[in-house]
Amino acid sequence: MPSKKKISYLLLILFFVCIGAALLGKVLFWSDATSTQEIIPVTETRLVTTESAAPQPVNKSLIELIKAYGDIPLIDAHNHDASDYKYIGMKNIWETTSVDRIVLFGDVSEPSAVKTDEIAWEAYRDRPEVIIPFFSGINLLEASGVDAARTMLEKGYFGIGEIAAASTHSPVLSRVAWKTKDPMDGFLPQIYELCAQYKAPVLLHIDPPNGLVIEKLKEALAAYPNTTFIFAHANAFNSPGNIRELLKTYPNVYADFFAGFTAFNPESSNKLKDFIPVMKEFPDRFVLSTDSGFGLKSEEQAIEGMYRLIDELGDKKMATKIAYDNLYALIRDQPATKTQIEAIRKLDNGKIQTLNLDKLTKLEAGEILVGKR
Repeated sequence: MPSKKKISYLLLILFFVCIGAALLGKVLFWSDATSTQEIIPVTETRLVTTESAAPQPVNKSLIELIKAYGDIPLIDAHNHDASDYKYIGMKNIWETTSVDRIVLFGDVSEPSAVKTDEIAWEAYRDRPEVIIPFFSGINLLEASGVDAARTMLEKGYFGIGEIAAASTHSPVLSRVAWKTKDPMDGFLPQIYELCAQYKAPVLLHIDPPNGLVIEKLKEALAAYPNTTFIFAHANAFNSPGNIRELLKTYPNVYADFFAGFTAFNPESSNKLKDFIPVMKEFPDRFVLSTDSGFGLKSEEQAIEGMYRLIDELGDKKMATKIAYDNLYALIRDQPATKTQIEAIRKLDNGKIQTLNLDKLTKLEAGEILVGKR
């Protein structure tokens, strides 16, 4: 049996062992705590990274888009607001959304279009710096339609269209009286020749955008290389690949891009980004339009679609070509007609002596005749 003295020594040793263990545990505790503190910045970094990668709003508002791109000139290349004088109610919207010019007409390929063509002309006389009048009220199935088209181009209209060169699916144009079966039917060939003479574009509605009617369009493009064709709302129910094929093969066709359809119509199987590669390949051959918001909530939404396309392009110089320059060049380069020049000669305003009538453009002649120059 151990003595009391040995027990005392053992108890003393045990006491110091306990004290040492306690001190060692404390050291280890603070060592762990310090290690924990050292990884806090890493944790914070992860939080910051997570916050910065949080989903951003997918769409800018129309106001934000206008603020970003309102300095880019913009032409609506396809607008029906001559119907029912709708253009009057659109003036403020065009101004607030920075739409600079509008290719204006009304009804399409039926007798009522004769009247809406007159309304488009009234709008042009009132605001020639904004309105670009086209016409559609010509009978494509009779020779009289060619004569009527010549009269309208001589008067000073800048283009023919929209005209129904083919339609079986459209709820509106499939029933109009003056439509043709395909782009080579009726008196369309003679109208194409007329457009070449006047250097005026022709805006063709063709649906569906495939099959025989597109083969006939290709036939027309090949047969009339000096005529400028604009394929109306070419992206509607159509693929980027089909548009690319047309633009690559036929240098005399432009694609009218109805951006609102692709951006907002649920029936579109494509997104705006899907067409960007084709636009970048052929930036000189696209124009933008609203089609007056057909199939959308409003025409204003269609304007928003144009801005969303501009935003998607990500290139202001290219956007300016597509949004304005391409269409404006087709208008600017048309020569003044004999009818315009004769009318100017009759003016007694002292300006005739200063004009080179041989080089006068239709745009300049129109401004003189409506008293805006």
